[in-house]
Amino acid sequence: MVMIGNRISPLLADVLADTPAQRRQLFIDGEWVDSTGDETIPSINPSTGRVVAYVTEGTAADVDRAVAAARRAFTGPYSRLSPADRTRIMLRLADLVEENLTELLTLDAIDMGKPIGLAPADATGYADVLRYFAGWTTKIAGATLPNSRPGELMSMTFKEPVGVVGAIIPWNGPTLAVLWKLAPALATGCTVVLKPAEEASLSTLRFGELIAQTDLPSGVINIVTGLGETVGAAMAAHRGIDKISFTGSTETGRLIVRAASGNLKRLSLEMGGKSPDIIFADADLDRAVPGAGLGVFYNTGQVCCAGTRIFVARPIYDEFCARLADFSRTLRVGDSLDPRTNLGPLVSQRQLERVGGYLDAGQGEGARLVAGGRRLVEAGLADGYFLPPTIFADVTDTMCLAREEIFGPVASVLPFDEEDEVIERANDTDYGLGGGVWTRDLGRGLRVTKAMRTGTVWINTYLHLDPGVPFIGYKTSGWGSDLGPEAIDSYTVTKSVWADLAR
Repeated sequence: MVMIGNRISPLLADVLADTPAQRRQLFIDGEWVDSTGDETIPSINPSTGRVVAYVTEGTAADVDRAVAAARRAFTGPYSRLSPADRTRIMLRLADLVEENLTELLTLDAIDMGKPIGLAPADATGYADVLRYFAGWTTKIAGATLPNSRPGELMSMTFKEPVGVVGAIIPWNGPTLAVLWKLAPALATGCTVVLKPAEEASLSTLRFGELIAQTDLPSGVINIVTGLGETVGAAMAAHRGIDKISFTGSTETGRLIVRAASGNLKRLSLEMGGKSPDIIFADADLDRAVPGAGLGVFYNTGQVCCAGTRIFVARPIYDEFCARLADFSRTLRVGDSLDPRTNLGPLVSQRQLERVGGYLDAGQGEGARLVAGGRRLVEAGLADGYFLPPTIFADVTDTMCLAREEIFGPVASVLPFDEEDEVIERANDTDYGLGGGVWTRDLGRGLRVTKAMRTGTVWINTYLHLDPGVPFIGYKTSGWGSDLGPEAIDSYTVTKSVWADLAR
């Protein structure tokens, strides 16, 4: 059981109980409140299939309340805080996140299945997101610009916060997703209505409790749980929201684009991926095999930029497939709370069935299964949603395994012969989020990287992220960045100002 200081968190204690004691409320205008509706959503531990909590199913009316609170804070007390005040508050929140990170990640492990054993490797990057953006508050500036108008006219620009932000986050990494959305919003002076995914809302609600321990004015951050088709849709269409920052599927992103057209609100969209990972014949396989393997299997494949299309040079193709299969068998699949677990469950029964459909389709299309491929039900896993690391060889570019985002622990291995050929094939996708290149020839690595139409490319590594480095999608993988200086730009608007100095 996770401890907070000398006491047990009531939220976590309820989650760990055999029978959840209460439904979790909404966080609006600095208070925990009931919804205008009566429905709840069960939160299911995907390792056990058991209900661990009930969260409120918010309504469009709840979104209205949250937007009104966010607008009051934006035009009122939050607008009067100095940049240095925002820095101080964000650094305090970063300390609270760091102090309570074990609990936040435990809630994610219970709620969506990310193994708690990954926590030590992940821990250093979480609070640092807030600290990085806290450093920006005093550095957001306009410019004095020359102009060619007659007279003594001065022209300048101001950078101002975009306003009320609707942040919609996914279920595959809730704690980090919250930080990615809130940190740049707070740094720029925006206020937020936050919707967590209905499959995994608990760590976001715990985050609301941490927010209440800071000096943030009421209404700066509001949390409305609920379904995408109600709460998410209401936020996307709401005329009181000035910007939507969304992470999720491309299909949902398209719906948001259409809904946002009413007031032409600004959009940042980080969506799906089908990322290529290219292994050249000169690659160091001792690094490339586990690197590419974890590039697919990390978080049970539930990663938007997972390198699921592994292109391997034909001279090393058979060796690579065999070594990748051997590596996959070293990964332990099990309960997300077991620190020995490398791969936890898929998030839900629905996701298990979806991924299972791709396993059947891949074999039906002629791909060769070399590892995994069936649901795990032995050794106490029968009640959870477990799949082993799965590898298909002899995949072709036209198979659904190579075309569609699976969002599960499924690697497709495709042979290639020439550099130009593999670049063309790697780019032959609607997506453009991530990609990898493994080679000892740095010149080739940079040449191929430049030719790849994708927002992030890793050379001789995979999946490293940092708050100071942009994370951007090409094509249908999205618009805008959640990280880096570009994120600051996406939460601000530029105002041009003219002054006649002669009068």
